[in-house]
Amino acid sequence: MDSPTNLPSLSLGDSAWDKAPPDPLSAPGCFDGLLWRRSLGFLIDVVLVSTLNAALAVAFWLAGVLTLGLLWPLGALALAILPVAYHTYFIGSRGATPGMALFDVQLHDWTGKRLDYAQAFLQTALFYTTVPLTGGLVLAVSLFNDRRRTLHDILAATLALRRTAILGTASVR
Repeated sequence: MDSPTNLPSLSLGDSAWDKAPPDPLSAPGCFDGLLWRRSLGFLIDVVLVSTLNAALAVAFWLAGVLTLGLLWPLGALALAILPVAYHTYFIGSRGATPGMALFDVQLHDWTGKRLDYAQAFLQTALFYTTVPLTGGLVLAVSLFNDRRRTLHDILAATLALRRTAILGTASVR
């Protein structure tokens, strides 16, 4: 007969917190200045992505000239995909883009785990879909909830936290 230790667990398992994400009242440091930090981090990422896009545009322009324009459609597609790939890669691998990391912001899923690439892509795709369609008004959702979650955070089941604050309160995986 199997011992009770061999039974599957119904708990969250390896999540960073036991029952629920940090509460803004009991752990205010996790959310301190989160909105302005995310905004400035995004501006840094815009500069980085724009620089990469400019280099890619020059490369595909030259390749297009050499191939008599055959590679220009591929270049246009690459320029459109680059911002999504940038955010998905960095959020999926590190939990933060370089801009977010510079301002001490890290994304986690609702159970406290780091995002995998699928969830990072979902979060990024929702951001790049909802923000332009609403002219950025959808970001105002973050002003009306305690954890400062945006609509794309809510839909993708993600939570942005201060990295140094969460490392001090729980083990992040």
